[in-house]
Amino acid sequence: MTTGPVRGERGGLGRVAGVILLLSALVSVAQGADRPPPTADHRKFEALKGPFRDATEVTRACLGCHTEAAEQIRKTTHWTWTYAHPETGQVLGKRHVINSFCGMAISNEARCTSCHVGYGWTDMKQPPPSSDSAVDCLVCHDTTGDYWKFPTLAGFPTDVPREWPSGSGKIVEPPDLARIAGHVGASGRANCGACHFYGGGGDGVKHGDLDSSLVNPPRTLDVHMSPEGLDFQCSDCHTTWGHRVAGSRYQVNAKDTLGIDVPGHTDFSRASCESCHGSTPHDRQKLDDHVDTLACQTCHVPAFARGGVATKMWWDWSTAGRLDADGNPITEYDAHGHVRYLSTKGDFRYEEQVVPEYAWFDGTVEYTLVDQPLDLSQVPIDINRVDGGPEDPGSRIWPFKVMRGKQPYDTEFKTLLVTHVFGADDSALWSNFDWPRALAAGSAMSGVPFSGHFGFVETRMYWPIAHMVAPKEQALDCQSCHGAQSRLAGLGGIYMPGFHHSAWLDRLGWLVVLLTLLGVGAHGVARLLLKGRKRP
Repeated sequence: MTTGPVRGERGGLGRVAGVILLLSALVSVAQGADRPPPTADHRKFEALKGPFRDATEVTRACLGCHTEAAEQIRKTTHWTWTYAHPETGQVLGKRHVINSFCGMAISNEARCTSCHVGYGWTDMKQPPPSSDSAVDCLVCHDTTGDYWKFPTLAGFPTDVPREWPSGSGKIVEPPDLARIAGHVGASGRANCGACHFYGGGGDGVKHGDLDSSLVNPPRTLDVHMSPEGLDFQCSDCHTTWGHRVAGSRYQVNAKDTLGIDVPGHTDFSRASCESCHGSTPHDRQKLDDHVDTLACQTCHVPAFARGGVATKMWWDWSTAGRLDADGNPITEYDAHGHVRYLSTKGDFRYEEQVVPEYAWFDGTVEYTLVDQPLDLSQVPIDINRVDGGPEDPGSRIWPFKVMRGKQPYDTEFKTLLVTHVFGADDSALWSNFDWPRALAAGSAMSGVPFSGHFGFVETRMYWPIAHMVAPKEQALDCQSCHGAQSRLAGLGGIYMPGFHHSAWLDRLGWLVVLLTLLGVGAHGVARLLLKGRKRP
């Protein structure tokens, strides 16, 4: 979707100007220059001094000046949780897709919509609330770190002291809304990370390359986001236009051939490596020759989950519901202290320093939706599929986290099922551990048919890796792909000297070597025979 001026052909002067501007900016940041100071002290605005009865009153105060903000937000995927894919025609977004973690948001609204950029979305069969005051300004613009959407209140912060986690004895106090409103500012890593770092039910669970270690990462973890490096915030790359954020995992710019982004002449999107670094970023031509085939991340993100936060790589829902001899829920940990079993969720496997898996990718992702019949002769079932191939000039080899597990499906209809896991009712799996009731409730709440017969099928899901960019000294070396233990082993459509072998090519090579040796030998013998002769 184009949200600003479209990138076009760039002349030589434009490229030079763009490079100069970019280098100037990078040098300034690298030298530790502060970001521009704000032009307003929000503590001085009477409308923001409160008191506020609830968070929606803060939004009303914000809209007194930022009159168009709510309308802009309501047009974004952050608000609608809907994305109409321009290539596949599929209707995607958090409201519609099923994943290999917690399943679907629908039927579990009050829990899942705690990460919606609004307040009070309790029924996902309906659109989000239409009121301007339902937009949550603070979740993206709080700079104090004290604002927190309570996990079970459909996006609201708590207005009374509440225990969380349940049974922990820890009390969460209501936030001081007036103080927070007086300290709003540009979004930072912690704002975006409040949701994106914790997707899938915990820190680092879902993405693998996004977790709380990126709030204040060392340069060895991420050269762009580290305060020791460029100290980028998310919006430095995921630029915005009318609150629309560039970059999407549903439609990735997998091969940006337009090069360096020139302000005023482009779409103002820097959500690709090439938009800053260009398509020839190396000081050696041979390395640049790889850019057409390999995504930058393939070499420059040697592993994910590198910041000390493990990511979930396996989730088996089929074992959920097991209780101890006294009928109490079970919690088990592995040798590293990671949860390996919960009665509410089943078996897990966490990993750190994970080497990605690699696939050809043209940027298009297709999903298996809940109304699509499964091909059970092809297991594991792909929850999503990344398009692309070696014959496609728009494809490159990308790194992925591949999430695997088992999840429920209808054995009669051959479709994936919606599980009602959260709620105060007597059918939620997390409180009653009853699969038939949880699946029946999920079906009733979502409208997804359920025959009453279910089983569990192994699934996998692809997550593109684009963060945790290591210093160039830690990038993959040639042997990582061209050696006997190549990372790209098994990937078709590419010939890698040092790993692949051709019998005929080997014979031809040895023949050339033999002929060379024979030639050298013959030359040496001739010199010896002619050594004593006088020249005429």
